[in-house]
Amino acid sequence: MSSRATDTLLARLAGEVEERQTMMDGLVESAQREKRDLTEQEMELVTRARDRIQELEGQMGPLAEAREIASKSGDRLAQIARFIQEREGEKPREVEYRSAGAYVMDRWQAGLGHQTAVQRLDLYHRAAAHQTTGDNPGLIPEAILGPVINFVDASRPLVTVLGVRQLPAGSWQRPRVTQHTQVGEQTSEKSELVSRKMVIGKIPVNAVTYGGYVNVSRQNIDWSQPAIMDIIIGDLAAQYALETEQAAATDLLDNATSGPTIGANPTPEAILGAMWAAAGAAFAATQGQGRLVAVCSPDALGVIGQVFPPLPPTSPPTSGLQPGDFGSGVMGQVGGIPVVMSAALPDSTLLLVSTAAAEVYEDRIGALQVVEPSVLGVQVAYAGYFAVVTIEDGAVIQVTLP
Repeated sequence: MSSRATDTLLARLAGEVEERQTMMDGLVESAQREKRDLTEQEMELVTRARDRIQELEGQMGPLAEAREIASKSGDRLAQIARFIQEREGEKPREVEYRSAGAYVMDRWQAGLGHQTAVQRLDLYHRAAAHQTTGDNPGLIPEAILGPVINFVDASRPLVTVLGVRQLPAGSWQRPRVTQHTQVGEQTSEKSELVSRKMVIGKIPVNAVTYGGYVNVSRQNIDWSQPAIMDIIIGDLAAQYALETEQAAATDLLDNATSGPTIGANPTPEAILGAMWAAAGAAFAATQGQGRLVAVCSPDALGVIGQVFPPLPPTSPPTSGLQPGDFGSGVMGQVGGIPVVMSAALPDSTLLLVSTAAAEVYEDRIGALQVVEPSVLGVQVAYAGYFAVVTIEDGAVIQVTLP
């Protein structure tokens, strides 16, 4: 392998290492910015990137050592050539090459440091035409600066705030008390106490399989830069996240109870009044179980965000929403109620939800690969089992926006 080819390969390997490190740094910065742990999907991408970096480092070590040895040998040959030239004391005359072979020999000797060849080439090129990159576009590599731009939000804020539980099976029953026992005042001494049996019903839950696959040619895997397989798997995982977040949002909306309305004049008092009314309804439905959160669509921030700037707790009585925290997830608080934005919700949506009112179950399969030797292809898939169930629709309150 020539020194130029070795340098090109080392540069490509080093570029891929930097690209994967940048990708891992981006995942960590996103998690830190949102004050959360890395998700399973993000940990899977980090693990794949780490393994690939170790593999690349194993290739780069021997190549770098061999290149260093070759470089030292070239320097030594150049020193020897200069010593011989100084002893010969030859001066080049006007140069006119008799053949292309003679010109190539001078280029080779000049690369070794032979001064007479360097001087002949210098004289020859003084009258030569200038060659620029525009004359040989076929020799200039096309630069691609990674990582690939991809505007996909795979954070699943709604699923995260509800909390993901391990999926127990493909279908099961969720027990729920539909009638409680009874305790009352004894009307008189030795009189019979009140009595009522407990009735426990069941809520059926069925898991849904979400997944997708892509068939990638071996040539695309070997020649793409940045590596196409990591990009495809990452995008499949992101699309899985979008679909499951959408499933959770749809289930909550389908089972939501109509609540208060914010009038045409969305003042802080009007918004707080509607949200606290919804909070009271959710508390009554769950007897205070779970945590209360406000879940909204991106455009709803234009209603509640503009009247709740991040000011000291004087007026309005809230810590406010931070525009600098733009992104799906917790945006701040309104009246002490955390506000979570999810792009899966349709426009003009604001829900007050108790986390005890809905449950999310998941068993993520992750990435699967199979080789197709007959067509030099690799089929890669990403899938998981997902289920969401609304336990108490009276604790999922939809606030009507103006």
